Amino acid sequence: MADHHLATRPTADDPGPTTPGGPGAEPPAWRTPKRTRRSTRTVRVTVSAVIVAAVVLAVLLVPPLVQLDEQAVDLSMKLQPPSLAHPFGTDDVGRDLLLRCVYGLRVSLLVGLVAALVATVIGTAVGAAAAAFGGWTDRLVMRLVDTFSSVPHLLLGIFIVAMFRPGVWPVIVSVALTHWLSTARIVRSEVLSLRARPYVDAAISGGASRWRVTRRHLLPAVLPQAGLAAVLMVPHAMWHESALSFLGLGLPTHQASLGNLVQSARSSLLAGDWWPTLFPGLFLIIPTLAIAGLAGAWRERINPRRRSELML
Repeated sequence: MADHHLATRPTADDPGPTTPGGPGAEPPAWRTPKRTRRSTRTVRVTVSAVIVAAVVLAVLLVPPLVQLDEQAVDLSMKLQPPSLAHPFGTDDVGRDLLLRCVYGLRVSLLVGLVAALVATVIGTAVGAAAAAFGGWTDRLVMRLVDTFSSVPHLLLGIFIVAMFRPGVWPVIVSVALTHWLSTARIVRSEVLSLRARPYVDAAISGGASRWRVTRRHLLPAVLPQAGLAAVLMVPHAMWHESALSFLGLGLPTHQASLGNLVQSARSSLLAGDWWPTLFPGLFLIIPTLAIAGLAGAWRERINPRRRSELML
């Protein structure tokens, strides 16, 4: 028995078996150290903030500072590749593609911001009213939300835009009326959870009306979630506008928008000219990813308990 104990006793050279989580255990290979995750998130947020700031400065400063007509046609400069004079090259009628992309991004960003704001206001009002009043009001509103949600957004947007002439405001109305549904669901769930709080019960017991409780206590508490929904909706609205313009149902074809630029570059791409398609696509993808990165950081800050441990 003594020999058995000596044989199984850990030594300095052989520390013996370790249990998961013990002093000698190694962290699992799939788990990223917390410090690495934090530094990665910091880099991601910094890069996203720099890109968004550059986009805002470009759309605000380039049009008034650059005294050039983005609609000016010069057939002698048709489909010139990227160069020092034209960093993004020229399109099929000789217009500077960099200037066209900035103007297109300006229009797409305007449509996305206004549509996201209008959709957030509608969704917040509908969701708060449904949860605050409850009963048949809640059931009626949620059945309405389910009905609209069953129709694809793009199909419903095409139906709305088809009733008007191509322009900025029909696209904004189309995007706003098809994107308030998710905000209404989020606000409704938040208000339902807030209704069970003691201070809400105390306000109702004190004689406050449902409208007063909703306006003074419930709506201010859900504003951070509604703001986050609005920020997340901006990239989606930009893509929706670009899809409608690409199909010829959004903005007029002569007006610079990212969807129109990609649509007009299809024939050039088939001919082997890649830059009229690449740069408008990058102007659409990179800003939307940057806005989504900032929105993700905001979501982690206002609701840190829902962070994913595997998120880099």
